Amino acid sequence: MDFTHPHFAEPRWLWLAVLAPVCVVLLHRYAAWARKKQIATFAAPDLLAGLLQSHSPTRRSVKSVLLVLAVAGISLALARPQWGETTEVSQALGDDIVFILDCSRSMLATDVQPNRLARSKYAILDFVQRHGRGRVGLVAFSGQAFLQCPLTFDYDAFREALLSVDEKSIVVPGTDIGRALDEASRAMEKTERRKVMVMLTDGEDLEKSGIKTAEALAQKGIVVYAVGVGTAAGSSIQITNEQGTPDLVRDPSGTVVQSRLDESTLSAIAQATHGSYQPMGGLGEGLESVRRLMDKSSDPAHVAKTQKMGVDRFHLPVALVVALLVLESLIGTRRILRKSEV
Repeated sequence: MDFTHPHFAEPRWLWLAVLAPVCVVLLHRYAAWARKKQIATFAAPDLLAGLLQSHSPTRRSVKSVLLVLAVAGISLALARPQWGETTEVSQALGDDIVFILDCSRSMLATDVQPNRLARSKYAILDFVQRHGRGRVGLVAFSGQAFLQCPLTFDYDAFREALLSVDEKSIVVPGTDIGRALDEASRAMEKTERRKVMVMLTDGEDLEKSGIKTAEALAQKGIVVYAVGVGTAAGSSIQITNEQGTPDLVRDPSGTVVQSRLDESTLSAIAQATHGSYQPMGGLGEGLESVRRLMDKSSDPAHVAKTQKMGVDRFHLPVALVVALLVLESLIGTRRILRKSEV
């Protein structure tokens, strides 16, 4: 057993190790005085010697000493004696990450299978399940943006919120990236932990406010990683019409709309916040690249902490207390009289 660095983890309880035994001794003295007084009320002094002949003052004193030691042992256990050392490596809490998911109709384009929105949801789920360490939150947006899941360590709740997002989650049509970034910034708490946003969208910022909002977020120390979903060639957008049959989105002139990935806008947003732009890819490898970049930019001193801890030994005084109490209960206050004393 390692006996190095002996100390008490909770030294404030040590006063009880002194005061409690003193109180027990005083209580025993008072109890002894009270017993003598009670006995004197119903027996004459010359009869007391015969009545108390079998009583053993020595045994009672031993019982009292055992109780005093047991009380002192309880106090020592509360003070948590420690000796020896153990090294503990603790993983620090990860970054706060708010995922910003585009759920506009353009995300139904099939240039990424099964479509842009579904592939984005699968990639986010894989990211959180494999590499989630800190809190995660979710903002869904199209022409408007709403917080779907506040920052939480409950990954099951986050998963349910993510899977419930579809193209009908936001009734306002369009794509307003600036509004989405602003909503995500409000979801972040004012803590010293690094704040990260991961935005998955095709980059069609119809309101043209994304870059300006990103510049404002950079002043707050928020980093945005933009993940472009789709291809530069683009694809038509297939929806289900009111009759319940598949149909293509068309412009007012009747021409089929082709939705294309706008990488330049997403790159500008990421650069404005000292983040990075990554294309999603066919299997969601863009989020894997984001994870590597996040790990690389994290402070290693805050990823894992090594701490030397004292080894608790409170179980030893507790075991001693149990043994003392058992022994005290087995000792009686009567002694066996010899025939010559009867």
